[in-house]
Amino acid sequence: MDPPVALWCDSLMEKLAIVGTVHVAPERRPEVVRLLMAHRSRCLKDETGTLQFEVLSPRGDETRLLIYELYRDEAAFEVHRDGASIAQWRRGSAEMGVRIEIVRCTPIEASS
Repeated sequence: MDPPVALWCDSLMEKLAIVGTVHVAPERRPEVVRLLMAHRSRCLKDETGTLQFEVLSPRGDETRLLIYELYRDEAAFEVHRDGASIAQWRRGSAEMGVRIEIVRCTPIEASS
């Protein structure tokens, strides 16, 4: 296999991490947290490629939440992105003025 093809194939199997910032009005925060935690539970239960999903609260900042999601690979993220749980999250948060910024990351794992 040519090296570029081999590298491309290897990249298809890399884990994918999503680090996100959820911007929310302080008065809507409790409701957004409730929706995010329900979304988290559904993803971890129903999406086999979702390996980890954390919701974090920055200390002293009521206008943001952080999310960390880890997927088996890009295909698992696509299943998540197109799935029923995220559709439910979008419907539930649509009128809350929530804005999300995400960064796609490749986890750096210790070599064996």
